[in-house]
Amino acid sequence: MPQQHEIFAPAKLSLTVPAGLNGPRLWVRRLAIWEAPGGQKIRDIELRQGLNIVWSPDGFDDSSAGGVRAIGHGSGKTLFCRLLRYCLGEQRFADETQRERIALAFPNGIVGAEVVLDNVCWAVVRPLGIRRRHVAIADGNLDEIAAGDGATTSIDPLVEAIEHAIVTPGVAALARLQPDQKAWPIALAWLTRDQECRFDDVLDWRSPASGSDAPLPASGRETGPRREALRAFLLAITEEEQQTRRGEEALRTEVATAEREASYLDWDRGRRHDRLIDQLGFAGQTVPEMPLLLELFRKAADERLAAAAQLPTGDTAELGQARKGLQEAREELRRTDEERIRLEAQIPAEKHVLTLLSSEIPSLSAAAENAASQVCPVCEVPIDKALAEKCGLSHKLHNETECRVRLAAKRQEIGDQNQKIDGLEARLKALQPAAALARQRVEQAETRVQAIESVRDTRASAWQAATRLKEGVERFSELSIERDEVRKRLRNLEDRLTKERERLAAFRDKQGLTFGRITEKFSAIIRRLVNENAKGAVTLSGDRLQLTVDVDGDRRTAAIESLKVLAFDLACLCLSIEGATRLPAFLVHDSPREADLGLSIYDELFRLMRELEEMTGTTAFQYIVTTTTRPPDDLRCDPWLRLTLKGAPGPERLMARDL
Repeated sequence: MPQQHEIFAPAKLSLTVPAGLNGPRLWVRRLAIWEAPGGQKIRDIELRQGLNIVWSPDGFDDSSAGGVRAIGHGSGKTLFCRLLRYCLGEQRFADETQRERIALAFPNGIVGAEVVLDNVCWAVVRPLGIRRRHVAIADGNLDEIAAGDGATTSIDPLVEAIEHAIVTPGVAALARLQPDQKAWPIALAWLTRDQECRFDDVLDWRSPASGSDAPLPASGRETGPRREALRAFLLAITEEEQQTRRGEEALRTEVATAEREASYLDWDRGRRHDRLIDQLGFAGQTVPEMPLLLELFRKAADERLAAAAQLPTGDTAELGQARKGLQEAREELRRTDEERIRLEAQIPAEKHVLTLLSSEIPSLSAAAENAASQVCPVCEVPIDKALAEKCGLSHKLHNETECRVRLAAKRQEIGDQNQKIDGLEARLKALQPAAALARQRVEQAETRVQAIESVRDTRASAWQAATRLKEGVERFSELSIERDEVRKRLRNLEDRLTKERERLAAFRDKQGLTFGRITEKFSAIIRRLVNENAKGAVTLSGDRLQLTVDVDGDRRTAAIESLKVLAFDLACLCLSIEGATRLPAFLVHDSPREADLGLSIYDELFRLMRELEEMTGTTAFQYIVTTTTRPPDDLRCDPWLRLTLKGAPGPERLMARDL
């Protein structure tokens, strides 16, 4: 029974089919797989308008298995869905590993589909292996195109046709896509969710594990762009709102920038405040707030500057004279040191010469002595004896006078050398007091120069310190003004941001009618799948699309979360049937039971889709569902059961072999 606060009984699901509609605007009539162009056909699957079931029996559901437990998984259900997506414009039909295996098994393999768009049949052929021939031709014959080897057209003609006929180019702008990006691949990602997403969230469309290479915003962690794209497809957003949203985002960026700037200014100002408190001698004292604090800082800085100005500057002329005297004293000391060094080096050399001269005295003295009693230089016999004995060998004799002259000359030379050495040593001794005096004069001149420079440097340091303090106070003042201006600008930006958000909230309220229609169908589907007491709601609050299901209270189990996603997709499918969206009435659900959906609810899903067929009369939609769970008995037959696959043996799989 309805809850007491509900005045009227909840409405049942109803559809209003547009006049003149005699079928879905977009649906897939046929999917075929060939080993090679003109080669053996692996699969040729006829599909229909309305409900299409692809079943892979699991457990003992397969009556033809002869009591052998059937393998429902690995039969090719997901690959079937991926091939459908591939023929509708997606770039990849499997992850890299599976593509390599299929390419090895079927190097020239191709897949083709007959896609009906506004009653025009498009023949689509795309490669599975090493071939690069992609064809999409309106009013083409699929078998002839697949068997031939004509020119490639790429898949773009079909994508362009769907884009202009159903999605319309305006949706790309509303969804805020890139300038050259098309909206149909994004819509296709929603209408054919990855099984890897497990139907966990209404905005989970493409999983990184699927390797689909889906463009943004169909994939990625950020759900905001997908939410905006979804609203654009549901006609739940306007260009005016998008402009307002762009303005709101720009304001948010400006607010964030201003907040960072204000934060930095606060930090810099606080750092300078603490430094000035310490340098100006106010540490430990209570100081006033601005603007009195600034006046206090300026007064203290001016006093420091005035005190520095009173210090002696040091006479420049006196400093110049002192430096000149220091230079002269250093020059005198240098000359004295050079002479001392020269003498210290010369005296040892002269003494060495004296030693050499003295070493010749003994030989000269001996020569003089021998001259008086000479010995024959040949036979070394005294001359007297040689004369007595009539020696005829030598007639040469030493000149005694010459020997004594040489001896006297050498002694005179030695005396002169001694006098020279004595003169050098006397000069060296006389230089010592002169050098000491010169060194003393240098030290005195250096002391005088340092004293004058110290006076000058002290004043310069004090002046520079006082000047820096003055500049620091003025910079503190500038930072205070900048901070106040930034804070004022930040308040204005926040006020403007608040108004923009209020405008966005008003736009969302205006879209309440659209979400009310979605909620109406969403709630009716929830009641149909669960029970008459259940109800659901779809709300757009802030930056969040929220789905709620009330079954004797708000339910948030894993099964209910999957049910929310399925019901939302079906509700949007109903709106597409009525022509209230920019989406075709086309939907593919790959193994939704594997997303923890209860069996009783799962059976009702199939019966609901059959009822939708009966309600539309012309079967104005196409719904394709794959399952390993046994469909209801009354639907596990033609025309609804379109394909039965098995995980084993290989020929029973989609590609008719084990890969």
